[in-house]
Amino acid sequence: MTADKKLSTKPGRSSCFDFAECLKNDNITIGLERTLSTENFNIKRFKMDSEGMTQVLARLSFVGCLGHMTRIKPQFEKTRKVSEPRALQPSQWAMLCPCDTPEGELCGLVKNLALMTHVTTDEEQGPLKSLCRNLGVEGLELLSANELHTSYSFLVIFNGNILGKHRNPKQFATAMRKLRRAGHIGEFVSVFVNKKQHCVYIASDGGRVCRPLVIVDKGIPRVKEHHMQELKAGIRTFDDFLTDALIEYLDVYEENNALIALYKDEATTETTHIEIEPFTILGVIAGLIPYPHHNQSPRNTYQCATGKQAMGNIAYNQLHRMDSLLYLLVYPQRPLLTTRTIELVGYDKLGAGQNAIVAVMSYSGYDIEDAIVMNKASLDRGFGRCILMKRYSATLQKHENGARDR
Repeated sequence: MTADKKLSTKPGRSSCFDFAECLKNDNITIGLERTLSTENFNIKRFKMDSEGMTQVLARLSFVGCLGHMTRIKPQFEKTRKVSEPRALQPSQWAMLCPCDTPEGELCGLVKNLALMTHVTTDEEQGPLKSLCRNLGVEGLELLSANELHTSYSFLVIFNGNILGKHRNPKQFATAMRKLRRAGHIGEFVSVFVNKKQHCVYIASDGGRVCRPLVIVDKGIPRVKEHHMQELKAGIRTFDDFLTDALIEYLDVYEENNALIALYKDEATTETTHIEIEPFTILGVIAGLIPYPHHNQSPRNTYQCATGKQAMGNIAYNQLHRMDSLLYLLVYPQRPLLTTRTIELVGYDKLGAGQNAIVAVMSYSGYDIEDAIVMNKASLDRGFGRCILMKRYSATLQKHENGARDR
């Protein structure tokens, strides 16, 4: 509006117009700050109104913060009483955690990523398209109607757009995989041959969930004992396994055409991949549960909901932070029973909670269901003692005589 007024009162066409004068002092900053604090992004002039643009990261505990970072929010309407989108889908195996989901109306809609997943980002499409053409993909404009409808030629679809047709889809898919394993194209490009639809799908776009698997040749895994020794000694890294074509990332579509064995003893000549470690089907928080396969399934889900609320330390720099509210446990302890996930995510270094010594009493005597009788002496010795830290802001004023508050 200010710009329109300035332009209408301009003395002549040739006189200079400075747009910076029309901008309020920190209009953009105020708008972004409002978005970050209220989660809503709105510009009245262009009728832009987006909700849920930002989320406040949960910092109640270290593991709660990790869990929040791996959360997947749904686009589905939560009020509808439909069970299908809430159910566990077979295609989610090892991509999304089967235990970690909230109870109540969002059950099964809010999910969490599994341990070894990777969410892809966009890759440049131009070089991949020209590579496909070099590998024998023919444009549809060059083919006759007879050639278009032959049963042996497959349609090649690249990121949802039709690229052309290929006469030998199996050979084309194998060539693309060889190039990916050799590191000539991105490691997250996926090639999926759909025989039913007579299509070859190639995807290099962002937002796909992938996970790493060990490549198998005729039932023998490529990762050998000496590779593992080199990894332990620090000679090799995880990235070296990728570049040396020992492991590769597969997304949901390409997994459809793979035969994956859980352990190397189960691999047959048909097997294409082996799981790196079966416990990675769980997420960060479900991985903290020791022996989860011995529990009734809902118990694991309850633990995922309550495990994030355990009080402990949130970070190493907790005493120098500016969080508005901090809960700190005075004597946090490491869990007595540890799991591989606990070591991987560093929960043993920043634990939450304390190991209570429990006395089991007679069944019919002084028993309470789902509650505990606390020992006063242990509370006096500091069991479960915590510190609550709040942030207060104060303004340091300048006075007219040049003095200032300290």
